[in-house]
Amino acid sequence: WGSACGAPGGSLGSQAPAWYHRDLSRAAAEELLARAGRDGSFLVRDSESVAGAFALCVLYQKHVHTYRILPDGEDFLAVQTSQGVPVRRFQTLGELIGLYAQPNQGLVCALLLPVEGEREPDPPDDRDASDGEDDKPPLPPRSGSTSISAHTGPSSPLPIPETPTTPAAESAPNGLSTVSHEYLKGSYGLDLEAVRGGASHLPHLTRTLATSCRRLHSEVDKVLSGLEILSKVFDQQSSPMVTRLLQQQNLPQTGEQELESLVMKLSVLKDFLSGIQKKALKALQDMSSTAPPAPQPSTRKAKTIPVQAFEVKLDVTLGDLTKIGKSQKFTLSVDVEGGRLVLLRRQRDSQEDWTTFTHDRIRQLIKSQRVQNKLGVVFEKEKDRTQRKDFIFVSARKREAFCQLLQLMKNKHSKQDEPDMISVFIGTWNMGSVPPPKNVTSWFTSKGLGKTLDEVTVTIPHDIYVFGTQENSVGDREWLDLLRGGLKELTDLDYRPIAMQSLWNIKVAVLVKPEHENRISHVSTSSVKTGIANTLGNKGAVGVSFMFNGTSFGFVNCHLTSGSEKTARRNQNYLDILRLLSLGDRQLSAFDISLRFTHLFWFGDLNYRLDMDIQEILNYISRKEFEPLLRVDQLNLEREKHKVFLRFSEEEISFPPTYRYERGSRDTYAWHKQKPTGVRTNVPSWCDRILWKSYPETHVICNSYGCTDDIVSSDHSPVFGTFEVGVTSQFISKKGLSKTSDQAYIEFESIEAIVKTASRTKFFIEFYSTCLEEYKKSFENDAQSSDNINFLKVQWSSRQLPTLKPILADIEYLQDQHLLLTVKSMDGYESYGECVVALKSMIGSTAQQFLTFLSHRGEETGNIRGSMKVRVPTERLGTRERLYEWISIDKDEAGAKSKVPSVSRGSQEPRSGSRKPAFTEASCPLSRLFEEPDKPPPTGRPPAPPRAAPREEPLTPRLKSEGAPEPEGLVAPPPKNSFNNPAYYVLEGVPHQLLPPEPPSQHSAPNSLPIPLPVSTAPQCL
Repeated sequence: WGSACGAPGGSLGSQAPAWYHRDLSRAAAEELLARAGRDGSFLVRDSESVAGAFALCVLYQKHVHTYRILPDGEDFLAVQTSQGVPVRRFQTLGELIGLYAQPNQGLVCALLLPVEGEREPDPPDDRDASDGEDDKPPLPPRSGSTSISAHTGPSSPLPIPETPTTPAAESAPNGLSTVSHEYLKGSYGLDLEAVRGGASHLPHLTRTLATSCRRLHSEVDKVLSGLEILSKVFDQQSSPMVTRLLQQQNLPQTGEQELESLVMKLSVLKDFLSGIQKKALKALQDMSSTAPPAPQPSTRKAKTIPVQAFEVKLDVTLGDLTKIGKSQKFTLSVDVEGGRLVLLRRQRDSQEDWTTFTHDRIRQLIKSQRVQNKLGVVFEKEKDRTQRKDFIFVSARKREAFCQLLQLMKNKHSKQDEPDMISVFIGTWNMGSVPPPKNVTSWFTSKGLGKTLDEVTVTIPHDIYVFGTQENSVGDREWLDLLRGGLKELTDLDYRPIAMQSLWNIKVAVLVKPEHENRISHVSTSSVKTGIANTLGNKGAVGVSFMFNGTSFGFVNCHLTSGSEKTARRNQNYLDILRLLSLGDRQLSAFDISLRFTHLFWFGDLNYRLDMDIQEILNYISRKEFEPLLRVDQLNLEREKHKVFLRFSEEEISFPPTYRYERGSRDTYAWHKQKPTGVRTNVPSWCDRILWKSYPETHVICNSYGCTDDIVSSDHSPVFGTFEVGVTSQFISKKGLSKTSDQAYIEFESIEAIVKTASRTKFFIEFYSTCLEEYKKSFENDAQSSDNINFLKVQWSSRQLPTLKPILADIEYLQDQHLLLTVKSMDGYESYGECVVALKSMIGSTAQQFLTFLSHRGEETGNIRGSMKVRVPTERLGTRERLYEWISIDKDEAGAKSKVPSVSRGSQEPRSGSRKPAFTEASCPLSRLFEEPDKPPPTGRPPAPPRAAPREEPLTPRLKSEGAPEPEGLVAPPPKNSFNNPAYYVLEGVPHQLLPPEPPSQHSAPNSLPIPLPVSTAPQCL
């Protein structure tokens, strides 16, 4: 082992030993060791807490012991020790492992059995286009990844780094074929060994490609030089791109940089050829016109919203109906611009009786949960006197349109300087590497199939438009101009581009209304490649994040691996993007992007397919029966297994599969494709999706989710989704900063976490929030226990927990804040799970219970509960009603459900078609959480919440089949095998309100800040 591993800085190259696992997570490492099952089994992985460091994991007596291996200033490696213990330094990991393989070296036991990883054997030509979606991965644009931001300015094309040049190879008479033959005959085996050893790049193939393409460089240079001269004849201002490229070519380059330079030149050549005719035509037109008129600046204003009328019936009781004689018909006219609602009632003698209410006299809208087209409206009749009228609309969609118009009217005439709610459009489209048609209005306006907007509200401009595209061959600037032009034509508004991020032909563009431009800050962009060997950008993700006033937004557009049989690789693509996409607040780097934003939207060509025979699929589609197909949708199945998109939401799908259509038509699916290896079947599938995840107790409602039916240039249909999203302002306290006398406090009585781990180390908690000046730490837990080898219960009393002091004490500010928690180990300072808790429900003089899940790297790792309170000074208790709180759900109706604890929006209406089981008392107490300690780790997972269910529904038990009646007085049995994961007891059988409360502590929280935690102690197990 001593010579098997190289330098400490991660340059293990192709000789990485079997026991080294580069990107293995802590949880996956514990699973591998548990499977090995023998004392002295070990592996080394990268540290999750310190860049360039390693973690040595050893199995002993069924527990995993973790030691940190840190590099020093001279790049020597050493196992971290406590003070006073001599440090042993090693040049390589192999030397370190060799010593500790000997007995009595200070570890819990000697390193006896190296544990190898599970490698999926790939065929030699494992291309990411196996289903014919991309027969040839598209060439990247001028730079592999580009970013344009309205706040930072457009980024210039990536420079070519300076590196030593490689000697020119002899040119073969028949070019690439001879060189390829030599590679397959000789160097191919070396690359294969490197990949088996964990390498992520292929140096021999790169050198082969660079050598074979070297002659092409000179030919392309000649053509580019001639075209640049011709271009300057017609456009004196054209940038000397070719000159810069040729100058950079003279710099020394490696094989990889030569290939990147060639791809960039080919992209420039493509742009020259497509643009030179336009430049020439414009120049000749200018010459032929003696005095062309100067363009006049546009003076058009945004389109006004016309008065909209809704035909309704007054909903009356049976007693009232006998008095009136028959149901009364009304016309409700909404004047958004004038801020008025007119109630018009037709009389028998054709006379009309009408009443006008100004926007400030409409006090509340109350949606019926049982009758989807019924709405109660509370009017102010006189001072402090109100009247409620219930109306029946033609359809539920008309009711929603009426509510949206009244909200818009309220917002337009509000006295508030900043909005409480905005509308967000999300669009995703795989364009199939062809230019878009001239008219894509149906995409912009959410028209087509599925859940669409009513024609009354379809033309109302959204506050934010986000367009995600895949296989988009249009240049970044041209695509941005096309989007802005389409929105200008539709809305008469000049939408401002906030950011544009590209990775090859995967693009995301964000545009906002001009009035919101100054509300946007902290714009960030990023991209991740997940193509072949994670080095090609034909698959991957691009992301944009920013702050809208006080609310953080994240948007991720991805194109995952194609192929019906590659579900596992798509899952890994998702986890890689989740971990590697660098967006949002840098101070939240301890959390993956699913917890960094108030609202995160994830969309794109996810490429998950349907697992069903093609003829059955076509039959169901022809009958518009989508539910049987959704039950075999790979994304839904993987979400139910908790493999991907943990606790994300997706609106109910009521539109046909968006892939794979015959181009030029939406009547036929092109499900078979002739390839050299035979006929390839591409079953119709919902590849193109939009999901989202929001913090608890925030407001987000999906108003539309569907696809267009008239854009036929690609084999994918564009997909759209529109959202009503609550936002917060940059709060400015009227009473100024908090003083000692009126300081708010966040106090914890106790916290208990159940963590999925075979380790028995100590833990501490870190607390992060925008309402804190800096993050805070707890002391290490003062109690822990385990009756199951796979799980550990850790507890903190009030003595170990800090008292947090928010920077502002106003309740109006605090009720919008959230607390991010991460549970970290004392041995390696690595996270074992993260979560988010809303402060809104915790405000008060008495402690409140909270309960939520822990997750890490996209996997569920346990649960956490506790008792806490947020104390607010009396003089800071003033608050106001938010616009989205103006609409509520009628809870007094028969059949209406009570609210579930910790919902993302207290009055959110369940989406039609969603299945929401009621709470059921569990027959299993928490004392049974740790039964059967010798049982092996769980292999299965409980079912995930049904599609379109609110995001908090995992807290709801699923103990009976859908729709099955539940006899009164009977308690459903706990699900089989759920004791293997204590977190699932909370998920399946222990509702929030039934959890036994923690006894109040006799000790108050310390007034002083906790002291820093000591450095871990090793080599006696850390």
